[in-house]
Amino acid sequence: MGVFSSILLWPLAPVRGVVSLGEVIQRRIEEELRDPIRARNDLEAAEQAYREREISADELARTEQDVLDRMRGLPGTEKG
Repeated sequence: MGVFSSILLWPLAPVRGVVSLGEVIQRRIEEELRDPIRARNDLEAAEQAYREREISADELARTEQDVLDRMRGLPGTEKG
């Protein structure tokens, strides 16, 4: 990139910085959502809740499916 184009594009630097930061945050969230340890903890918590009769068998199955979908990276499955 030349000096002239750097001067012309300088006002866009904050926008590029925000976009770059957003991409880093998105990557980190996706990594955390697909973390096998987190998936295992979620499944164990759901099974424990089922054993203690805090959730139904349907809710347990739904949780298991949500974890599998999240691990596969299916859209719309990113729950906090």
